Amino acid sequence: MPVARSFVDTNVLVYTDDADSPSKRRRATALLAELGPDRGVVSTQVLQEYFTTVTARRGVDAALARQKVEAFSQMHLVVPGLDDILAAIDLHRLHRLSYWDALIVRSATHAGCAVLYTEDLQAGRRFGGLEIVNPFA
Repeated sequence: MPVARSFVDTNVLVYTDDADSPSKRRRATALLAELGPDRGVVSTQVLQEYFTTVTARRGVDAALARQKVEAFSQMHLVVPGLDDILAAIDLHRLHRLSYWDALIVRSATHAGCAVLYTEDLQAGRRFGGLEIVNPFA
């Protein structure tokens, strides 16, 4: 039986560096350990957003953030292409998502994920077989 994959949004990765929210930091770290490289999925978009957010807003040294990007990339990595961009535009238009959230949803569905872990979208909402789960609720 194939292992169900789960997509991890940027905010989960950012919380691994958040000293101001120790409970969220612990939960984010535990979730990533639980998923591991077999079940966890990220996209190049998420890795880029993580790097820019933690270096600009959390004061994380760029060398350390780069190491973490490398570590996070050991999960299944989605590299959005033109079809994904067009599908994200359609999700944006049809579901009134921001384009960037729509690209996350598209990347997750494209990778065959059952769950998208994020606090940026409404928990419990579904996009086909993809369920939005807030891991910090």
